[in-house]
Amino acid sequence: MRASRLYIGLVFATMGAAATALALPPPSAAPVHPVVTDYYGTKVTDPYRWMEGIKNPRRDAWMRAQSNYTNKVLDSIPGRAGLLKQIEKSAGAVTNVFWLQTAAGKFFYMKQLPGQNIPTLDVRDGLNGTERVLVDPNKLTHDGKHYSINYFRPSFDGRYVAYGLSEGGSEKSVLHVVDVKAGKLLGEAIDRVEGDGGFVPVTWRPDGRSFFYYRQQALGPKAPPSDKFLKSRDYLHVLGTHPDGDGDKAVFGYAVNHAIKIKPDQDALIITYPGSAYAFGMLTRNEEINHIEALYVAPLKDVGVKADPWRRIADKPDHARGFAVHGDRLYLVTYNNAPNYKVVETSIHHPDFARAKTIVPNSDAVITRIAAGRDGLYVQSMVNGLGQVERIAYRGGSKKSLALPFKGTVSSLVTAGGSAGTYLELTSWTHSPLWYRYDPTRNQLTETKLLLPSKLDFSGVESREVEAVSYDGTRVPLSIIMPKGTKLDGKNPTLLIGYGSYGLSINPGFLPAYLPWFRHGGIFAVAHVRGGGVKGESWHKAGMKSTKINTFLDYIACAHYLIDHHYTSTPYLGGRGTSAGGITIGGAITWAPELFAAAIDNVGLTDALRMETTPNGPPNVVEFGSVKTRQGFHDLYAMSAYAHVHKGTKYPAVLLMTGANDPRVAPWIVAKMAARLQAASASGKPVLLRVDYDAGHGIGSTRSQEDRKLADELSFLLWQFGERGFQPGH
Repeated sequence: MRASRLYIGLVFATMGAAATALALPPPSAAPVHPVVTDYYGTKVTDPYRWMEGIKNPRRDAWMRAQSNYTNKVLDSIPGRAGLLKQIEKSAGAVTNVFWLQTAAGKFFYMKQLPGQNIPTLDVRDGLNGTERVLVDPNKLTHDGKHYSINYFRPSFDGRYVAYGLSEGGSEKSVLHVVDVKAGKLLGEAIDRVEGDGGFVPVTWRPDGRSFFYYRQQALGPKAPPSDKFLKSRDYLHVLGTHPDGDGDKAVFGYAVNHAIKIKPDQDALIITYPGSAYAFGMLTRNEEINHIEALYVAPLKDVGVKADPWRRIADKPDHARGFAVHGDRLYLVTYNNAPNYKVVETSIHHPDFARAKTIVPNSDAVITRIAAGRDGLYVQSMVNGLGQVERIAYRGGSKKSLALPFKGTVSSLVTAGGSAGTYLELTSWTHSPLWYRYDPTRNQLTETKLLLPSKLDFSGVESREVEAVSYDGTRVPLSIIMPKGTKLDGKNPTLLIGYGSYGLSINPGFLPAYLPWFRHGGIFAVAHVRGGGVKGESWHKAGMKSTKINTFLDYIACAHYLIDHHYTSTPYLGGRGTSAGGITIGGAITWAPELFAAAIDNVGLTDALRMETTPNGPPNVVEFGSVKTRQGFHDLYAMSAYAHVHKGTKYPAVLLMTGANDPRVAPWIVAKMAARLQAASASGKPVLLRVDYDAGHGIGSTRSQEDRKLADELSFLLWQFGERGFQPGH
């Protein structure tokens, strides 16, 4: 998502009366084979159940025809090619540095240079040392397929880095190890070790020659796809040994330790810290990795030697979100009687959270992360998405708030092993990301030069933080990013996005890719709906399972706010939801189809009733519910947009997008929604299905893929808004 100066040869503010109809004949409609399922007395008809499954040649042929047609339609939009060129030019002006980690004075991070398609894994000795590339996935692309790094973890001595590499955005990571000094790969190649930047499945031991890793079970030929993420285990690996057969030993996880009863859908992850003699075993409920169901500790020397070395130190009633370790002290972020979270401290040797000392009490600020430095505990929090960081000294407990150079999001907080201070990344809607180092001895925050300020001119763009009133009186935060001096006449092309699941928030982040939108009068808005985490755990719980309906009703309220306050109006309003945001945008267009001119369903979870049959279905039961219970069915039925598409309804134009290798939302979920909308809509507006056959859920996509996708999205919206210069056949 990048942008630069744009001269597209059009004026966004000059809108036509209506979108031009297509001249291309559409492909054949999907065959209808109704399947009726009786859920606790409620009969639900599914006309496209036949599309389900991993291997389905008939469905795949239909999807291919749909995608080919969609590509032709999007390519026929006159302004698309020019818009794509400008997006590509803008993307080429931006450098990204992310996932910073430190070890033994070395700095490791992912870096994407201007014009580079895929980020590389880089290292430098010391903050001001010479930078060099360790792993370059750009060199691995072949036969039209690309590879990307999903995660990495350096050994404590900085000698090796373990990393996951996957093909075509599939996230099917294979774990490799690179020698940092020599820059050469070792022989390790361990499959089924999947993760991402927020879930790193590898942690090293102090010897620097061995590590623990999280691995999924190997599925037999008759195993259902929904078993993929169940019964995970952690293994101990010594460099140079073969992982399978009699090689790596399971040391934590499902059916490993007799004294620990782990359920099939619980993830078991081992975590170690530099300088600590302990290993920590964390149990989460799959997708709910920010909610710890149990925490165990064991002497590092005993893990893999003794059968049951683990001792439980925190349990589900402790309501832990995260933890940090310093010496023999354990710091826990918890929402126990603290909806915005608090930080408590106890002993690792004799933990007692009932009497734990409160270090940071619950307040208006939502605590999002803690990190233990040598000098103190660093606590990251946010108020309405705007970040702040506080340092708490170990000795005496004195507190000091870091003076951040501008208001925005603290997107990363990193403490460096035995070093004092912290490193943080700060960004905003209109300010490019920068990395800072905090020196506690001087109480000073300085730029690290890991990233230089972007040269893109955002001086003409402003952001506003307002609140929309939802159906029940709840005030929903709404971010509006737009050109300065925008005339509020209801005629501004507007894209409203929303998510609202897992307690995750869409916090302020730099939007270079949307600079063309802004420079020509476009508005970008973010609805911070319930189900997300902008207002803490209570906000999350107010939009999950039985309360999930709040998520898309809040989104609809934000759309009404934009219209009522004349930022836009229905002919110029588009919506987008991604992944679990498919519930949001799907609910919006089925509950209020008259509100939007167009909608984008990006890898969206729109068939919630059938999600449970997919590989990523069981991990999501904790967030959305299960059809195996009466209440679970009613919850899922209410949030399933696919189940509420009705024939004869005038739906907005819809662009549905998926990746053929998506491991999170099965491509057939998106395909079914496209087929049903095509058959049902009476508006005459297009319903298009776009499939990227070298992509998955979007994680690991190349820069060029993201550029093309954004050009397709914005071109589709401008076409439907009646924008001159974007009308096919004109």
